[in-house]
Amino acid sequence: MSAIIQCNDLSKSFGRKTALQQVSFELIPGETAALIGPNGAGKTTLFSILCGYLRPDSGKVQIFGHQPGSHSLFGKVAALPQDAQFDPAFGIGEQLDFYGRLQGLSRKAARAETTRVLALVDLSEHYAHKASALSHGMRKRAAIAQAFIGAPQLILLDEPTAGLDPANALHIRQLIGRLSGEVSFMISSHNIFELEQLCNKVLYLQLGQLSSQSNSDNGTAEQQYLTLQLEQDSSDGLIAALNQLTGLISLQQLQKKELVLCYNPAQNAQFDLAVLQCLAVNGWGYRNFIKGQTLEQKLFSV
Repeated sequence: MSAIIQCNDLSKSFGRKTALQQVSFELIPGETAALIGPNGAGKTTLFSILCGYLRPDSGKVQIFGHQPGSHSLFGKVAALPQDAQFDPAFGIGEQLDFYGRLQGLSRKAARAETTRVLALVDLSEHYAHKASALSHGMRKRAAIAQAFIGAPQLILLDEPTAGLDPANALHIRQLIGRLSGEVSFMISSHNIFELEQLCNKVLYLQLGQLSSQSNSDNGTAEQQYLTLQLEQDSSDGLIAALNQLTGLISLQQLQKKELVLCYNPAQNAQFDLAVLQCLAVNGWGYRNFIKGQTLEQKLFSV
């Protein structure tokens, strides 16, 4: 299967500061990738290189087999910078029409495309409204609409829900989830929960290096995980009861109300049911029961 993005030993420095150091990864069709890392890790630099805004000092990167910024990628790749803004003096529809024209669409086709993408973000009735008249959430949704113009095959989103209220953030997550079967996404965010909902591949950058790269698997045939989030703090009695379950390999208490159980499914194919029965018999309540580890656990647990 041909890779959408292929990065090999990508490096970039600004003076004495190394932003990226020998970063290698690939994104294949059907994957939605999470780009995670602390501030200054190199995420924005990587996005800028993928968009063709910056050139790497060394290494090789190809998108759909072409150099970033190549004319061959015109209309195939779209990006949303974190702080993307509309001109407050013009209607958002007029500005989206303009972006469509920049992509080579006719006036009529650009207007049709604007109508389509505004409908995607539930802003159909706001075509003529100036950006200054919209709420922050509406402006963010309009900016995301811009990234969908022309039906690109790869969309790079930098903090797509930053600063949004829960309702608007949910709407954006649902939109990305709905379109992920048609479009490949790479999403940068500090919201671990959000990325866990949307992504099936994780790229973790730290100090310019790709310190971990994984897909959203949660174990092997010999080792699976369950994450148990309790209503109350765990007790010695609960830990002792769970430790008696057939198939349990290890039990890790991450927090007072969160346990991760590693088990062998070959020894107990109904281990998850056994855990629930154990809780019910002893009257222990739980808030969440997750098959596998959370993304936060996989990245940061030791």
